[in-house]
Amino acid sequence: MTDSTDHGAGTRASLEKDPSEVAEMFDGVARRYDLTNTVLSFGQDRRWRRNTRRALDLKPRDIVLDLAAGTAVSTVELSASGATCIAADFSLGMLRAGVGRNVPKVAADALHLPFADASFDAATISFGLRNVNDVPLALSELNRVLKPAGRLVICEFSTPTAKPFRTVYMEYLMKALPAVATKVSSNPAAYVYLAESIRAWPDQAGLGALIGAAGFADVTWQNQTGGIVAIHRGVKK
Repeated sequence: MTDSTDHGAGTRASLEKDPSEVAEMFDGVARRYDLTNTVLSFGQDRRWRRNTRRALDLKPRDIVLDLAAGTAVSTVELSASGATCIAADFSLGMLRAGVGRNVPKVAADALHLPFADASFDAATISFGLRNVNDVPLALSELNRVLKPAGRLVICEFSTPTAKPFRTVYMEYLMKALPAVATKVSSNPAAYVYLAESIRAWPDQAGLGALIGAAGFADVTWQNQTGGIVAIHRGVKK
């Protein structure tokens, strides 16, 4: 993998989502990843992280997996609950960029998690499931590492519920988002992939069906910011 500060400045993945391409792309955005996300979301990313933590309903003795944790900013938010939270990501550049955040960090592939069965009370993945090339397998792995009745929460881009807003949003994704990323990101090309991958992603019900098919019950979702993002929740059967 490449180092986040020296390489990958023009790297982007395709919608085939080859794991090595995706990892290199995220290595390339790592240095300014958190700043770029805050700018592109107009500061809403902080609220989405808080609501993800609330949806997990964490207790101080819980052991929690934060998959695709990136620089671990989301893991720090989860840790505010008092639970033990582990950041896992397959981009070494992202993990290095979060070296100053005092939470456990593990290099991990979402399709082959390096954890024993029934290791966690809860698990979450925020804005990462969209980047794997086998979503059912990733969901199956999350199911495997959860204890019986373990909670899964997925925070991911989704489909705005109001048609006029949806039209404006899709125009922003394909035109304004890459242009803004050029000003603040260390790898603007990656944000073209971001826009394309959001457009190709299932809507709220579609993702809910995938979660249910992976062995989770009581699947629900809560729209955020008009459906730009949805927080899905399920419980391991």
